[in-house]
Amino acid sequence: MNSLYVWLGIFVLAVIIEVATAGLATIWFACGAFVAFILAVLKVDIIWQVVAFVAVSLLLLAFTRPMAKKYLNRKTEKTNVLDKIIGRTALVTEEINNILATGKVTVDGMPWTARSTDPDGTIPAGKEVVIEQLMGVKLIVKPLESKIEELSPAESGPAQSKEEE
Repeated sequence: MNSLYVWLGIFVLAVIIEVATAGLATIWFACGAFVAFILAVLKVDIIWQVVAFVAVSLLLLAFTRPMAKKYLNRKTEKTNVLDKIIGRTALVTEEINNILATGKVTVDGMPWTARSTDPDGTIPAGKEVVIEQLMGVKLIVKPLESKIEELSPAESGPAQSKEEE
C-alpha cells in the first residue's frame, strides 16, 4: 500500500477525532501525519516518514500540551467536595458517638455521616463543628468552641464579690 494514503488516512482520522472531542486529544498526531504525508509526496523513504511522524507528534505533544491545557482549562471549576469542604463549619443533626458509630451533620443543606476527631468523644445534636477531614463518605469533625468557652475567667470580666451582692 502506498504510504501516501496511510498518512492521509491517519491525518483525516486524527482530525475527525479532534473535532469530535472537547479538548485537544489528537491534534499533535494530525500534525505528525501531515508532515509524514508531505515527505511521502516528496518520495522520501518510509523510514524517514515514520521517524518524522513520531518526532513531530512527540515534540508537539511535549511542548504544547502543557501550555494548551493551561489556557483551555481556565474556567474549570473544582468539583471534588474535598477541595471545598475541609475547614468549613457544619451543624450536628444527630448526636455523634464514635463508640456507637452514629452521627450526622448538615453542610449546605446536605446531610453527611460524621465522626468525631476524639475517638471516645460525643458531640450533641445542635452543636456546630469544624470539618477536619473527609474519610470515604464520612466527615471527621471537631466541636467548634464558642467565644464564651474560649475566654478564661479573667477575660470574661470582673468576678462579683460577695460585698456587691
